[in-house]
Amino acid sequence: MESVTTLGDLLVEAEQLFLSHGLYFGHGTTNAWDESVFLVSHAFHLGQDPQIDVLNKQVTEDHAKFFRWLCNRRVKERIPAPYLTSKAWFCGLEFFVDPRVIIPRSPISELVFYQFSPWLMRQPDSLLDLCTGSGCIGIACAYEFDEAVVTISDICREALKVARRNVEAHSLLDRVEIVESDCFSGLNGKKFDLIVCNPPYVDSQEFATMPAEYRHEPARAMLSGEDGLEFTRKLLREAIDHLNPQGILVVEVGNSAIALEKEFTEVPFIWPSVGEGDSGVFILSHELLHENSHFFS
Repeated sequence: MESVTTLGDLLVEAEQLFLSHGLYFGHGTTNAWDESVFLVSHAFHLGQDPQIDVLNKQVTEDHAKFFRWLCNRRVKERIPAPYLTSKAWFCGLEFFVDPRVIIPRSPISELVFYQFSPWLMRQPDSLLDLCTGSGCIGIACAYEFDEAVVTISDICREALKVARRNVEAHSLLDRVEIVESDCFSGLNGKKFDLIVCNPPYVDSQEFATMPAEYRHEPARAMLSGEDGLEFTRKLLREAIDHLNPQGILVVEVGNSAIALEKEFTEVPFIWPSVGEGDSGVFILSHELLHENSHFFS
């Protein structure tokens, strides 16, 4: 007869394995235990938030093989867990992911949850998710603003294939337009009430020292010149021509926020606090973009 173990045993086993190999956690989890829960939930079809009573659920060694195979790949190849499962969560929604797109983890999710209040003055009729990747931000916005026409765009054709798969999975093809575009160039002059962007913003020094897990993600979606601001400068120059009056621009720049404020010292960026503090996300209204456009030209 096969020996029997419990899910709790497997979780402890995986946690110790991950800790002993010094893995980096930053793709949806922050520690070895949560990473173990994420993988065991996938392996045993437990859903996003398994209850604590599943710890006593018994499984055979044969059924545990798949989970241990996932854990061993996580350790040996340093593959982020969402790539092992082809699954990530954003704003409580499930998304398909693979190495064609970065793994959803943006602090913009909290701003989506609160519908960008108090900065967005009214419900948007149109919104743009620029540099959409997996499509997660635009799709989450489509749920929050169910009357809005949503456009998601990306320069990468392969990333847009993933985004389309997620749009289809969420049955939103009738409301979400998918556009291949280098910044705003492919949008035919369209204007929006809300523009949200999680662009490449990693500087060359940070990119060179990133943990091995990040090497599995597309470099093009992360690296943005020597100081991480190459794309953001272009975005700031062009956004005013695509944002409606009373609209807002929301952009994640992560650790490059320091370089951004140093370069544009006169611009009153709004830095909303989300989660445990600084988000690396700034907001500019149409009015502020217009008033400060000479700094971006």
